[in-house]
Amino acid sequence: MSLKSVLAAAALSALCALPATADTAVTDAMKALADGQVREWVTDRLVVTAVQSQNLRNANLTEQQILELDQTWRDQTITGGAMIDEVLANALSQHLRQLQAQGKGRYTEIFVTDSNGLNVGQSDVTSDYWQGDEDKWQVPVATGRPHVSDIEFDESTQTYQSQLSVPIRDADRIIGVITVGVNVEMLAQLN
Repeated sequence: MSLKSVLAAAALSALCALPATADTAVTDAMKALADGQVREWVTDRLVVTAVQSQNLRNANLTEQQILELDQTWRDQTITGGAMIDEVLANALSQHLRQLQAQGKGRYTEIFVTDSNGLNVGQSDVTSDYWQGDEDKWQVPVATGRPHVSDIEFDESTQTYQSQLSVPIRDADRIIGVITVGVNVEMLAQLN
């Protein structure tokens, strides 16, 4: 780990030792991101259309089928396979990779889920296919408002990140969720 990384981690640890101040500052910055850049993304026609299409295809999935799809995905994160390849190759995933690249390191990941919490598109491979059992999907769907996760160290990107999840709507109906992993060390550069 470089000296810069050690110093950044120490500074972030010091901030996290003051939970009210740090949590408020990060949450406020994340909500500003939700109200700005991410709001544009969730109204993008490509995003909305991709979610609508998958919702139609998956309308009759049972819970057992969802769990089987999730297990297939998890297996393919190790071995590779057609399911992951298909999602990564779709137009939405390509678009999300472009958005991530435009963030110049600020976004650690971006993924979109459908009304079941299943991945529709993503900038990078997620560890699972079904997000519907997690707060990042459940909270925006239940409340209609953005959800900001706790700050965690992400081993794969070697950054401290928080996830911002925002509902995707078709008129007034929530049809899915976008989740953006945000490098909190670069959060000030977002606003």
